[in-house]
Amino acid sequence: MSDMFVEKFRGLVPLYLEEPWQEADGITVADLDAVFSELQITVPLALREFLHALGNCEELMEAYYYFWDPEELELEDGYLLFLEDKDENYTWGMLADQADVPDPIVWRRNNATGEWINEEGTFSEFVFDMLDWVFKEVLTDQD
Repeated sequence: MSDMFVEKFRGLVPLYLEEPWQEADGITVADLDAVFSELQITVPLALREFLHALGNCEELMEAYYYFWDPEELELEDGYLLFLEDKDENYTWGMLADQADVPDPIVWRRNNATGEWINEEGTFSEFVFDMLDWVFKEVLTDQD
């Protein structure tokens, strides 16, 4: 793994949780490789590094929306699915045939209609924007 995004993803722990990143927040590369091999899926670099950095950090993995655990990732409709909202109205994914793209574009599916909409941002952009929105907008509105 080239660690293109790992440090930026690790930096989300002190940014939003006000504590240092710890190794236990992530999932080892070996464990990820084993899961992806068993599932027979190819996962883009940005998603792999996100899970490596934060896959066990429940506070971020389940911050408003729910990132799927590595063993829950699945291919459906030509997309690699990785996230859903709490009411399961929407699911997010990336085109499965772009698994070799380091940081592919994210798409959102309306689960009622099956329609996919381009989120017009890469996975890393989507993650940083979503968590910024959750921690600065949603959670402050609940105070």
